Amino acid sequence: MNTDPKCPQCGCAHAYPDGGLWICPECGHEWNPQADTDADAAAQNVVRDANGTPLSDGDSVTVIKDLKVKGASSVIKGGTKVRNIRLVDGTDGHNIACKIGGIGAMNLKSEFVKKA
Repeated sequence: MNTDPKCPQCGCAHAYPDGGLWICPECGHEWNPQADTDADAAAQNVVRDANGTPLSDGDSVTVIKDLKVKGASSVIKGGTKVRNIRLVDGTDGHNIACKIGGIGAMNLKSEFVKKA
């Protein structure tokens, strides 16, 4: 079984390594497969809202549905605007840290907000 990478430009299966790069003998394309996996990993870490728009630190978002607050009797109403968000590495899916007026600091899931 051949596990060598194929040329990303022409699809040739006869690529060969030369130092840290791979070279295609048919089209002459040179590439670094490690750089491709780094770019793929960076693209997977992009936080997107419910509509698929990429979010970044400092953005303003709008909550799209009523959200119950655990441990409290309050509810975050749909349409609530949240300003100056911070993106965090939420292992439980809560990847937005923010402060909501009347409630305080909390974490939200990006799937329940849209970019304002």
